[in-house]
Amino acid sequence: MNYFIAFVLLFASLVSSQTKGSLVIIGGGDRPDYVMEKIMQLAGGKKAKLVIIPNASGEPVETAEYQKKGLNRLGYENISYIYGKQAELDTPENLAKLDGVTGIFFSGGDQSVLTRDLLGTKFLARIKEIYRQGGVISGTSAGAAVMSKIMLTGDEKKNKDSSSAFITIEKGNVDTKEGFGFLENVIVDQHFIKRKRHNRLMSLMYENPKLLGIAIDEATAIVVTGGDKFEVLGESQVMVMNATKAKNIRTDKHGNFAAEGMVIDLLINGDKYSISKKQRIK
Repeated sequence: MNYFIAFVLLFASLVSSQTKGSLVIIGGGDRPDYVMEKIMQLAGGKKAKLVIIPNASGEPVETAEYQKKGLNRLGYENISYIYGKQAELDTPENLAKLDGVTGIFFSGGDQSVLTRDLLGTKFLARIKEIYRQGGVISGTSAGAAVMSKIMLTGDEKKNKDSSSAFITIEKGNVDTKEGFGFLENVIVDQHFIKRKRHNRLMSLMYENPKLLGIAIDEATAIVVTGGDKFEVLGESQVMVMNATKAKNIRTDKHGNFAAEGMVIDLLINGDKYSISKKQRIK
């Protein structure tokens, strides 16, 4: 009987910890109306209550007002924004503004500023609770980069004076910081095809071969459900880099990587993918 009770408690714990919300991760650039409509539908349609977090932007209030007007134009009225840093976000007034919220949108800009302001706060913990309770967490550009636990900052460690960014595929050059970790076992990149960011993500894949690289182009999003399966929605492509079965990962004296067996999948609108299975699904 004791074993049965223990099993029931374990099962209940597993069920309660399962992700119930959705993620809509946009690769930056233009945001098609149908992508924004998808966010609002997942947040509850006309009854949705969405909060914009514009911290990453250099002009946070102006950015939030612009994004708010865009959603108002689509017929959604219950849109607000919250801007502040660390202790400011954790005031009872700002935490109360998250009551009843069904959707969050992180704007673009500098992802390092966004994580600086939110990591370790009660405010972020409350946002994660909204996600677990079935809400939708969305973001574009910098707001996409923060979705994974390992976050690309956009900076280089070694080649800071190079005339072009990320001209090598080498060890120890790509700068990362801690992200928000909404999406596990992956590293998210954005503006990917448009800005030719293959070198930096491939470098990280060889440094972190157990993770998947999910690279989202502009005007394109992935819609993640259950923390595992996603569907591509948008005008361009999503590239998935999979080095989990790559062999003989090595470097030369300059730190340049070599390896065999990385798998690259290129996905378009309507394609579906399983992160756990590491393959396209129907």
